[in-house]
Amino acid sequence: MSRLQHAAVLYGPKDLRLETRPIHAPQEGQVQVAVVSTGLCGSDHHYYTHGRNGDFALKAPLVLGHEAGGVVTAIGPGVSGFKVGQRVAIEPGIPCSSSSHTKKCRYCLDGRYNLCNNMRFCSSAKTFPHLDGTLQGFMNHPADRLFPLPEACTFDQAALAEPLSVVMHASRRANFVQGQSVVVFGVGAIGALACALAKAQGGSRVCAIDINPARLDFVKSRGFADETMCLPRGGGGAGGAPVEDPIKRAAKTANAALAHFDEAGGFDVVYECSGAEPCIQMGIYCARPGGKLCLVGMGTPNLNMPLGAAALREVDVVGVFRYHDTWPAALSLLASGRLDGIEDLISHRLPLHRAREAFELVSKGVDADGNLVLKVLVSSQTTATRTRDEDRPFQRAAPPTERAIMNACRME
Repeated sequence: MSRLQHAAVLYGPKDLRLETRPIHAPQEGQVQVAVVSTGLCGSDHHYYTHGRNGDFALKAPLVLGHEAGGVVTAIGPGVSGFKVGQRVAIEPGIPCSSSSHTKKCRYCLDGRYNLCNNMRFCSSAKTFPHLDGTLQGFMNHPADRLFPLPEACTFDQAALAEPLSVVMHASRRANFVQGQSVVVFGVGAIGALACALAKAQGGSRVCAIDINPARLDFVKSRGFADETMCLPRGGGGAGGAPVEDPIKRAAKTANAALAHFDEAGGFDVVYECSGAEPCIQMGIYCARPGGKLCLVGMGTPNLNMPLGAAALREVDVVGVFRYHDTWPAALSLLASGRLDGIEDLISHRLPLHRAREAFELVSKGVDADGNLVLKVLVSSQTTATRTRDEDRPFQRAAPPTERAIMNACRME
């Protein structure tokens, strides 16, 4: 008789169902992992809210989630280097270089597998059939996409390895070096990680810009940012006033930001993590001549950008898409303690059977008590996460103990 598990399956906008599914044995080259915790990402939220993420629309039911770690519970044929009970982080993308029977694309051959033409990504509707994500009890995954957790690395940190990989790749794309100045637009989870990473890498000054004062308070109070600036919400034209040209407004606001931060010459590196067009426009003007603007946030596909201003000042506008070859370094950094306080990003934890509530919590941005929502974790091993407070509207409890997690992950 097949063993069963629960999975949170999305059928359409806000149509998330908790289903019972069989647990399948791992195939050639795969390892079975009991998923412990999954961080909810902005792309997951787009799928939940709209049934699509940009151009990628659901064509079939899909298990969301791709920021996760877990415990090895079974090992498929042809796999070595893993053992049952081992703690691992899950890299969710499977490029063609991960398959022994597929002709490798030019990007995999060049080592830039994040651009792979044949990439299949957990919880993404870009390819069909879709590849289910981590909001389930158990999953089978290619062995070469799993990374052992350092002893000092927690499961919470394992769930942060994926978004940290994004900003590590952005740092690499920016050719960031110690002593450079940085400004980050948008300090949700990705932006907060960008700030923390820049500080850990020896940034001379790290500043943050957002429209949410609570987020700015968070990054400054944790020491991730030295100074912050809160932008007003909305644009011009209020009360019948003429609408200001967006490029002129961006230049003016950028000058105000540079004056606020006392960085008249501009920043060496600008990480744009909001995806908002006005912030991207501002980012070009906030970069110093010869500086870098890294587009980390995924927003409107078509943008009105002052490229002339970028060209005349030799500001390099750099695209950032996911990551490649970052996971061992990300896990090592998380375990090192150099990102002190980074787990404070995890503001809420809920069990898998309350995944719908978790997504609604992300939508609202604050919980029932008025607390800021940053990163929400969903725990798949409910035995490990049940507490007396579990039926509260929103769970802000401490993570379960390592022993409880390992006991919950044992195969019957």
